[in-house]
Parts: sequence; structure tokens; C-alpha cells
Amino acid sequence: MVYVFLADGFEEVEALTPVDLLRRADVEVRTVGVSGRNVTGAHGVTVTADIPADEVDIKTAEMIVLPGGYPGYVNLETSDAVQTAIDECAAMGRFIAAICAAPTILGHKGLLRGKSATCFPGMEGELEGAVLSGDPVVRDGMIVTSRAAGTAADFALCLIGCLAGDDTAERIRAQITYGA
Repeated sequence: MVYVFLADGFEEVEALTPVDLLRRADVEVRTVGVSGRNVTGAHGVTVTADIPADEVDIKTAEMIVLPGGYPGYVNLETSDAVQTAIDECAAMGRFIAAICAAPTILGHKGLLRGKSATCFPGMEGELEGAVLSGDPVVRDGMIVTSRAAGTAADFALCLIGCLAGDDTAERIRAQITYGA
């Protein structure tokens, strides 16, 4: 199970592109409303989350996904449910993925020390102890980070590769690529 956490102010492309592509790859995904079932993104798109945060069963998680967006990433970081999910996934050796400004949450927790990572340009100082990368998507062990909304499809394809294998990621890439 993949849990994609949504907090008011989330970046819609960074949240919904992974949900869409993971589901195309037959990966089970649940969107999680941090402050309730209806969550409004940074650009006014309101989404009804699959479940509220109190229904997350982190023991079933293969991965959690943290989208960026302002003030979405701030709202994620201040959520006890999100902090608990991050801690438990880290302790269980499960994937933790974050895009745009959300990798700063992992940096503040010390989870990026000695790991290659990327984030929204200008926020690199918040990735405490990370080995900074200019790549659009970076996987280092069980941590996946990505730069911004423009990298959302590549981020999602990387997540598919982590969970369903590179062949499945390439199949989905071919399905969504114009002219392929």
C-alpha cells in the first residue's frame, strides 16, 4: 500500500501525478487527508481523500509520499500523523518519497544525513546533512526525492520502479509518452 498524504495547500501535480501513474501500474494507493477528507490544493483544486489520517495502517505501507506546495508541506510537517508515519516507515525500512519542498521535512528529521537528495531550488539548506544532487529525481536506498512539479511524472515513474520494477515503470512511461 502507498499512502499519499494531502494537506491543505498541497501542490496538485506533485500529489496526483504519482497517484494516477501508480494506479496505472496496479499499485494500491490511498490518498490521506491530513486535516479531513476534503483537502484544497495550492491552486484551489479540492480533492476528496480516500481516507482520513486516523485510518492509515502504517504496518501495511510499502511507501509514503509527501507532496510539496505551499503551505502544504508546512502543514504536512506540523501533522502528528505524518510525523508518526515517517518515523514508523523509517524504522521498518519502508520507502519514503518527497517532492519539491517536502524533502525539507526529511532533512529536519535527520533522515537525509549522508544520503543523496534533491528538493525545490533554493531550499537545499534545509536538507540537513544531505549530499545535494542537481538531478530531477534521486533515489538513495529507501528515500526518493524530487525537485518540483515539472519532475512529477519522472518522480512517479521512479516510485513505480521501486515498487513494481523497472519493466513496469517503462511500460507506464511508454503509455503516457506522446508519440510512443
